[in-house]
Amino acid sequence: MLTVVAVVVGIAVGAVGLWIWLRTVSGSRLRLAEDQRRALLTDAEREAETMRREAQIEGREQAVALRAEIEAEIQDSRLQMAKIEERVHQREAEVDGKREELIRREQGVIDRETHAMQLQEKLKSGNEHVLRELERVGGLTMAEARRQLLERSEDLIRHELARTVRQLEEEARTDAKRRARALVADALQRVAASHTAETTVSVVELASDDMKGRIIGREGRNIRSLEHLTGVDFIIDDTPHAVVLSSFDGLRREIARLTLEKLIEDGRIHPARIEEMYYLSKAELEDHVRQAGEQAVFEANCGEFHEELVKVLGRLRYRTSYGQNVLKHTLEVVHLAGIMAAELGASVKTARRAALLHDIGKAMTHEVEGTHAAVSAQLARRYGESEGVIHAIEAHHYEVQPQTVEAVLLIAADAISASRPGARGESLEHYIKRLNSLEELASSKPGVAKAYALQAGREIRVIVEPTEVDDDAAALLSHEIAREIEDQLEYPGQVKVIVIRESRAIEIAH
Repeated sequence: MLTVVAVVVGIAVGAVGLWIWLRTVSGSRLRLAEDQRRALLTDAEREAETMRREAQIEGREQAVALRAEIEAEIQDSRLQMAKIEERVHQREAEVDGKREELIRREQGVIDRETHAMQLQEKLKSGNEHVLRELERVGGLTMAEARRQLLERSEDLIRHELARTVRQLEEEARTDAKRRARALVADALQRVAASHTAETTVSVVELASDDMKGRIIGREGRNIRSLEHLTGVDFIIDDTPHAVVLSSFDGLRREIARLTLEKLIEDGRIHPARIEEMYYLSKAELEDHVRQAGEQAVFEANCGEFHEELVKVLGRLRYRTSYGQNVLKHTLEVVHLAGIMAAELGASVKTARRAALLHDIGKAMTHEVEGTHAAVSAQLARRYGESEGVIHAIEAHHYEVQPQTVEAVLLIAADAISASRPGARGESLEHYIKRLNSLEELASSKPGVAKAYALQAGREIRVIVEPTEVDDDAAALLSHEIAREIEDQLEYPGQVKVIVIRESRAIEIAH
């Protein structure tokens, strides 16, 4: 127990001693730290004061340098401003000088304008005085003189215009003839091959091809004799059972055909027999020609004709024009002309005789120079036909202007016969296509209700809506359709364009 107490007391005494020692040590350390703090503060204050003084010295130096720079810049600015002010003063002086110059010039212009106005007034009064003197001397007022001058000028201009129009018409007519010849030549060139093949060839059928060798003969003597006598080319080629006869003269070709058929039928083919059969066929054909002419005169029923005219008329049986037999065409024209003459009260006999003879020259055109109308008129005059018949024949192709009703009727009958569908060598497909083209061209125009192609495409009637097309527009429409037909389509002769509006027709022949 005592030991424990002693230990406790010892621990307590030790603790108290430790506490006293620690307090003493910590107090001394606090004093030391306080002394160091004071020393540090004193050094810091000293350094701060030193730095403050140095900063004050440097700031004064920089302020002095900055002030010097600013003063230098201000001095430069003042110098520049002085120069600018000097230039401004100079410019102001120049502007003032120019303004004064402009004022002087303006005053001069005003003075000139005033002087010019005064001169104009004097000139005006002088012109009026001159005009009054001229009117007094000439005895005419200004209006009367102007009217007379205009009248004379109008007369001169009208005369010059008429002369120019006549000159242009003559040039156009000459140019049209030249172009027409070129077009005809071009057309002949284009269709010559096919048309010639159709109208200049005859075919003779053979029983067998062995007959070809007999027709040719030994060393070709038979065929040479045939060609020499008939004037026709005999073409013997690979065509089976046929001999082709080629010639532009239909009569010669017919004589050659008859001769060859007689030789084939007889069976004896040699030069002497060929000559005998040739003259026999020629005489037979002359009888046929005379009979054809007499039959045509009988059907025409317009009186007697000279025997030579009847023979020439019969030769038309062996002539074609555009694939149309000329004699049949002539008889058609005779009947048409007679009917129209009877309806109009014209001379039926004159119309029929002129129609029967109007193409008779086509049988002679390869023998006589001139157009078939001129040759026909010459033949009619030579064999005692009347002047009315001769004039109608001459005028049926407008080589002379028609002067009688019979001549006009012959022109119309000839056109009707030639233009009917199927009369001439034109295929039905091409014919229908041409009619459709005419109707389509007219129907494509605005305001057109219906369009009809009539008389084999020689006339087209256009019916327009009256609310959309007036009379003036209808006239312009007819001209426009005519121009487009000329530019775009092919047509025979003239195409008559008729525009119909409210029972009023505007007709343009093109």
